[in-house]
Amino acid sequence: MDTLNIFKSLSNEARLQILEWLKEPHKHFEPQGDIDLEETGVCVSQITEKLNMTQSTASQYLSTLQKAGLLHAKRIGKWTYYKRNEELIKKIGSYFIEEL
Repeated sequence: MDTLNIFKSLSNEARLQILEWLKEPHKHFEPQGDIDLEETGVCVSQITEKLNMTQSTASQYLSTLQKAGLLHAKRIGKWTYYKRNEELIKKIGSYFIEEL
């Protein structure tokens, strides 16, 4: 676990917001056809729209979270879907309890 990279990626309000939204995707995003928001994730276009930012900025934020290991990305056709890496998020919680 690269804790420094993780904490850097969490130091931005919009990136934190993305993680909060993806914790309960059905609550924050519209259905996407046959895509299961919990299992597959949320399309980058919906995240971009909710952030009210340009696609390039939203993609950069998502990439930062993915590189830190906090998000999983899945490509289906021309679309990319993102969901939280719950295993790593639990490890971060344990890190706070055990190490800090």
